[in-house]
Amino acid sequence: MMLRQVAGSMMLAAMLAGCSKAPEENASAPQQPPNVAPSAAPGVAFAYRYAFRLPFDQVAAAQEAHAQACERLGVTRCRITGMQYRVLGEKRIEGMLSFRLAPDIARRFGKSADGQVRSAGGALVDAEITGTDAGSDIAALTAQRRSDAAAMKQVETDLARRGAEADDRIDLQVRQAELQRSRAAADAAIAARRDSLAATPMTFTYESGAGIGTFDTSAPFASAAGLAWDSVILTITVALGLLGLAGPPALLVLMLWWLWRRFARRALHRLSDG
Repeated sequence: MMLRQVAGSMMLAAMLAGCSKAPEENASAPQQPPNVAPSAAPGVAFAYRYAFRLPFDQVAAAQEAHAQACERLGVTRCRITGMQYRVLGEKRIEGMLSFRLAPDIARRFGKSADGQVRSAGGALVDAEITGTDAGSDIAALTAQRRSDAAAMKQVETDLARRGAEADDRIDLQVRQAELQRSRAAADAAIAARRDSLAATPMTFTYESGAGIGTFDTSAPFASAAGLAWDSVILTITVALGLLGLAGPPALLVLMLWWLWRRFARRALHRLSDG
């Protein structure tokens, strides 16, 4: 009786955990990409990151579909800059694909990729868009470069004077070298900002796993069956975990109870009979 009560309590806890856990995960997972239009901000350089979760046998296919979509656009509009595909274990796969896209098609490309993942039974689980005001940076760096150019012209004029003393010439030459380094750094920074405006980086990450699906009213029976199955799997997993944790104590209690029935009760009967 005691063992049945322990097992019943464990199963009840597992069922409650299974029923409460799945809705929390479904509620916290983003199901739609953010509805923003970064292209409406001129002078801002954007970077995109999307994270997808798919059935393990669909990860490679989705990654290949996204690569082919980029290749169809041509190298002037889209270039693949990195790729990764890793098998971590049974039904555990991770992947990554990175691109550089023409800014005017970046957001549309990301939404199209999300649609392909959904068609394969997956979901978008994370999305991030970051921006840098490259236009303002270019303006500030250009103003700094003009100031350095004026200072360089003055230094060169001072160096050309015949009456400049040796100590003064050393100071002027040090100042000239500093201005040259400053100009080179400004040129490099301006080139980097212009490059960030000319091409938009985008990164896709992939992981295997059950799609994060809320209830789909367009297919209620299939959606209900999928959520029920996920709940069953989670319940069994929690039950096995609880059994593993409570197994040794339960066996100890059962053994003590058996010893009591076999030996202690007989001894008490003998004492009472005597």
